[in-house]
Amino acid sequence: MARFPVLERRIGHRFADASLLEQSLTHRSFGSPHNERLEFLGDGVLGCAIAEDLCARFPRLDEGSLSRLRATLVREATLAQVARGIDLSEFLRLGEGEIASGGVARPSILADALEALYGAVFLDAGFEAARRVIRQTFGARLEGVDERAPTKDAKTRLQEYLQGRRMNLPRYSVTATHGAAHRQTFDVECAVDELGFVARGTGASRRSAEQKAAEAMLLQLPA
Repeated sequence: MARFPVLERRIGHRFADASLLEQSLTHRSFGSPHNERLEFLGDGVLGCAIAEDLCARFPRLDEGSLSRLRATLVREATLAQVARGIDLSEFLRLGEGEIASGGVARPSILADALEALYGAVFLDAGFEAARRVIRQTFGARLEGVDERAPTKDAKTRLQEYLQGRRMNLPRYSVTATHGAAHRQTFDVECAVDELGFVARGTGASRRSAEQKAAEAMLLQLPA
């Protein structure tokens, strides 16, 4: 099995079972075993580690406030940023079609691979090791989390940003759907015509995909 020593140094964990690391970096388009089950596991591990950290940092916050803070840290846009911070795209194993379509830079693929990586660390060495990797890779994002951070959803924040600058509202359009009718995913494009910006998001519902596209758009806009 392939080993990626540079990536292991970046995350602060050397795998005893290199096949777990390889699988975590393998997209379904490349072949099997791919990283979707590890992504599922890593999502739970990440949520638990972040919840534990927030409870320790903010002992007086109620459940609703803690949930909103966690949501800002585990959303796709944030995870994609974390993945870019360790140059995870350098190590992804994608099929030729995904490579040709720019999948290596797609936020959803980066976020999923990062969660799969956390899941792989958990299986390799347990929760404490996974928590250390999460803290190392998140870095200042955890240290600098602000309990006064905005709690409005991404579409609302984007709308208020544009209205505050007397711009037209963004346009959302479904560009593609994938999968069977009972398990579809949606690709949505968000466009701010006056700025010439376009952002994309993918989700299990149109609404979820629109939120992810709005989040990606907010990352492009000037502060």
